[in-house]
Amino acid sequence: MEPKTKEHAVGIRRMYKEVIAGLRKEKKELSSKYFYDERGSELFDEICRLEEYYVTRTELQIMQDNIDEIVAVMGEAVQLIEYGSGSSDKIRILLDNVQAIRAYVPIDISCEFLARSAARIAAAYPHIQVQPVCADYSAPFDIPVPDESIRQRVVYFPGSTIGNFHHDEAIAFLKNMAHAAGQDSALLIGVDLKKDEDVLNRAYNDARGVTAEFNLNQLAHFNKALGSDFDLKSFEHHAFYNKDMGRIEMHIRSLRKQVVHVNGDIVHFEPGETIWTESSYKYSIPEFAKLALEAGYSVEKVWTDNRKLFSVQYLRVL
Repeated sequence: MEPKTKEHAVGIRRMYKEVIAGLRKEKKELSSKYFYDERGSELFDEICRLEEYYVTRTELQIMQDNIDEIVAVMGEAVQLIEYGSGSSDKIRILLDNVQAIRAYVPIDISCEFLARSAARIAAAYPHIQVQPVCADYSAPFDIPVPDESIRQRVVYFPGSTIGNFHHDEAIAFLKNMAHAAGQDSALLIGVDLKKDEDVLNRAYNDARGVTAEFNLNQLAHFNKALGSDFDLKSFEHHAFYNKDMGRIEMHIRSLRKQVVHVNGDIVHFEPGETIWTESSYKYSIPEFAKLALEAGYSVEKVWTDNRKLFSVQYLRVL
């Protein structure tokens, strides 16, 4: 597939290097950021509507129940920055209620999906400047300067995405986020909490198999972008809660002995061998407060649902 732009070509080269490096490890792994091509973004939106996947509806309920307090802590003259904006559905509860938002910056790795979502938001909120940024937010990028003056930047990082990072990676990521947003910035973040294992296992192994399709779609993404030849029928979804590590692990498991070609490179798979595609760490509230402090943030406010399944937290850069 021919790169569309210079930036696209750079992204494809980076993807290729990261994919090959991950598949050459003794324990094969891939970055979860590559779930989100256009089809992957659509599938994740479908996951968010599943009965088993409590995260999205619980987080939205927390936001709705506590919106007045959230508005109060965010303050005035805000540039709101959303990492991994996807369809930009969750952000609407803030855009509908925080009158002081002057600019909204949705950031997503799927450029076409982002362009459509940003256009819908711009049409629905003509008084807010919409400044989409197509970027891999795990790498350096610039946050655009809004036309109107602002008092502070607030980063919105919903869902349980912070759980996709190992401890040291999460600290580094939060530090980079603080650096990008600048001094006196704040972070409104979703943090998934530790809970009954059965609830967790069902959330990542839904009865309709949408999460399985989402996981395997990463291989289809590489076939399209890198010219690889993964046979999706020769792999299966495998997810479970690792209690000792406090995380859900998602893997793609090979069903047979096979060889895959990735842009000329050869990757061998044994029967039952897996590619680790995602971790999703679950935290207690004190555990996350400790991690945030190590990253240079203080936790100013925590909101949870009645069952303590999930939390929304407001952090201030120290």
